[in-house]
Amino acid sequence: MPRRHMYMTGADGAALRAALRELRTTLHVPGEFPAEVLAEAERAARDPRLPDADATDIPLFTIDPPTSVDLDQAMHLARRPAGGFRVHYAIADVAAFVTPGGALDAEAHRRATTLYFPDGKVPLHPAALSEDAASLLPDRTRPALLWRLDLDAEGRVETTDLRRALVRSRARLDYDGVQKAIDTGTAEEPLALLAGIGRLREALEVERGGISLNVPEQEIVECDGSYSLVYRAPRPADGWNAQISLMTGIAAADLMLAAGTGILRTLPTAPDGAVGRLRRSARALRIDWPHHVPYAGLVRSLDPHLPAHAAFLQECTSLLRGAGYTPFSPGVSPDPAIHAAVAAPYAHCTAPLRRLVDRYAGELCVAAVAGVEPPQWAVAALDALPAEMAAGTRLANTAEREAVDLVEAAVLKDRVGEVFEATVIDVREREPLVGTVQLEEPAVVGRVESASRELPLGDRIRVRLAQAAPGTAKVVFALA
Repeated sequence: MPRRHMYMTGADGAALRAALRELRTTLHVPGEFPAEVLAEAERAARDPRLPDADATDIPLFTIDPPTSVDLDQAMHLARRPAGGFRVHYAIADVAAFVTPGGALDAEAHRRATTLYFPDGKVPLHPAALSEDAASLLPDRTRPALLWRLDLDAEGRVETTDLRRALVRSRARLDYDGVQKAIDTGTAEEPLALLAGIGRLREALEVERGGISLNVPEQEIVECDGSYSLVYRAPRPADGWNAQISLMTGIAAADLMLAAGTGILRTLPTAPDGAVGRLRRSARALRIDWPHHVPYAGLVRSLDPHLPAHAAFLQECTSLLRGAGYTPFSPGVSPDPAIHAAVAAPYAHCTAPLRRLVDRYAGELCVAAVAGVEPPQWAVAALDALPAEMAAGTRLANTAEREAVDLVEAAVLKDRVGEVFEATVIDVREREPLVGTVQLEEPAVVGRVESASRELPLGDRIRVRLAQAAPGTAKVVFALA
């Protein structure tokens, strides 16, 4: 897909920033942290609860977007002398800074997750923690939950260990740089192994019936106070890095299930008829889907750079709706217990700086490995976490979509009436005259309405921009 950036004028950028401020108000987005929360965060940053174990000799590295400073994870990958691999995966130890029941803890429960806007983020924790004292920044000694996962030659987890330890990241890498280093053969072995282990874990995902959707994303780009939109198809390195996190989440779920207390990230199986609808979409998009090929196998064969494949991958996201959190305690089995896309029990535990539930999952896993009862503060919060996380996730998803809508309208506001080339990527099942189109340039995805004929899913069509006004009218197209 094209990735040429479209920039607005400075005046347009100012108007958009005003609309984004209004959006925050409309969505009741949390504002500045209360004074008592900031004060508690500053005290915790100066005096965290540090572990006795020292693992600063492990040369960890982080992989994040280049501007990120809230770094949750750091890893080190190595070969085992007897064969297989050893993965060290350090996760920021937020519990070392947050006192249960304190003002900082209460504010985190109110927010539940970090929110992202084009002009800045609304963090889960104050910057003194999330961007400094608790973040796994390079060349800083930090408290962490240090996972050690020993894998066999096929990438299967043989043993799992978890302990609190001091760690020290040696390098801060970004996805483009990682992909280039691996592709050109210049990556040192700890980084080069990311591709080997990542591919092995992807193969195991296929074996167990799991699925990862490589859906092209709209990306908001900021430059000199203005914003633009580009399309970005996921890089292989994105998927390999995600597999390390998924593997850890599966290991965390196994630990909590064995201990009898925990909280899982769950997704029900697709409802009856959902896969049948996807088969109809595949036919409309002229994608060959033999009956003997499972859904997961087809998805892995698609190229997200091709418009028809990208449209189908977008349709596949309909099978991922309904995810939630399922707590459980001794004598009460989790129901559901499986994440349908992962095809295994799974837990969120690798992003505690940005997601509330991860702090609790990590604490329960530490107790499970140590063979001790989990702390009461962690157990007592489990029943309320699903509702808190659901509210936070809904707000995060709404904020992201509404922000993209604003940028789209700002990019196109002076082009109402123009005709664009587009691909139909979605058609409403019960309203076939209404659907969604993806423009090739600029990188806009918008609603399209037809006055007389059904929209042809997957076809390239010409559309006329009917409306676009940031803050008042979202982008809408009509058939040209």
